[in-house]
Amino acid sequence: MIHPTRTDLLQLKEKAASVANSTAILKARRQALIRGFLESVRPFVRSRDAIRRDYSAALGELHLGEGHEGMALIESIAATAERELGVDVEERNAMGVRYRDLAVYGPFVRSPEDRDYGYAVTTPHLEESVHLFERVLESMLEIAAFESKLKMLGAEILHVTRRTRVLEERVLPRLQAEIRTIVQYLGEREREAHFRLKKFKDSRGRRSAGSGR
Repeated sequence: MIHPTRTDLLQLKEKAASVANSTAILKARRQALIRGFLESVRPFVRSRDAIRRDYSAALGELHLGEGHEGMALIESIAATAERELGVDVEERNAMGVRYRDLAVYGPFVRSPEDRDYGYAVTTPHLEESVHLFERVLESMLEIAAFESKLKMLGAEILHVTRRTRVLEERVLPRLQAEIRTIVQYLGEREREAHFRLKKFKDSRGRRSAGSGR
């Protein structure tokens, strides 16, 4: 309920100014979040493109290697070359947005000498396939780190956008309407008071003139 007093008018104006200031801060934060999102999405897209290329090429080389070595030998080599990879999940913060980042311990791409089998008995097709699959693994772990960050930044951008719209489209217009209503009421009350004062002065003047005759 609106209380048409000057005190409430001042309070509403202060509240409207505070809402406008909050909206400006939210817009600035949204712009910063969008910049951070775009900075992260570029390497994310590049990594996805690299995975597509490497994975396609790796499958092609694997099929060629399978024709020479046979799947039984390839499966035996894969079992021999199996290894553990270190991956840690760390909590990080970007512009106040918390997300999970992956800390990985490589190297992922090994030279033929570092693999636990005799590469002299394999064809270049199989070696190239192994090399490309290791690159795919490395890129996928990079993507996993980017994806978590992008997901959290995207969610925060939507959250800030919704809050900004509520303040701009609902809260601020309502306050401005209340301010206009009170200003209009106070103006009418001042005009009425001025009219009554003028009427009182005129009446008093007429009485004074009558008593002086």
